[in-house]
Amino acid sequence: MARLHERYDSEIKGKLQEKFKYDNVMEIPRLVKVVVNTGLGEAITNPKALDAAVSDMTTITGQKPIVTKAKKSIAAFKLREGMSIGCKVTLRGDRMYDFVDKLISASIPRVRDFKGVSPKAFDGRGNYTLGLKEQLIFPEIEYDKIDRIRGMEVAFVTSAKTDEECYELLRLMGMPFADK
Repeated sequence: MARLHERYDSEIKGKLQEKFKYDNVMEIPRLVKVVVNTGLGEAITNPKALDAAVSDMTTITGQKPIVTKAKKSIAAFKLREGMSIGCKVTLRGDRMYDFVDKLISASIPRVRDFKGVSPKAFDGRGNYTLGLKEQLIFPEIEYDKIDRIRGMEVAFVTSAKTDEECYELLRLMGMPFADK
């Protein structure tokens, strides 16, 4: 079992139940899945960029990403329906907990001039999205081997009903939020 998953079961569940006064243990918010997504506008003109992004994401998450395709054609962007324009990975179970643990304890502290992640990126339904400007913050990525810096979004999907519950869950897991 992943280190963060054990901590969730032993400590975090109890603190959440105490704070929000849940009657049933099934009401306690938990992480359902984590979706890591990278959009590549450059893939329209340079299809090789997609291979590099897929390889980086496989290294970071430990799971092979699926390639996302354009849903509509947009002439202004020279984009045709069905063109490959990004990749994403959906993590669940122990892989998800390992990734979140690595993100919180090893990767986020490597961000330059870090003042905490924004507490405003909740969607109103108990989910949180974190934008990362570069893949270099992950320890597995070697600076010399990348062709260019790419950003990515990390969406935390939880079973929480409100943003407050989700905030508390992520805070207890160790997410370094900036002051509200």
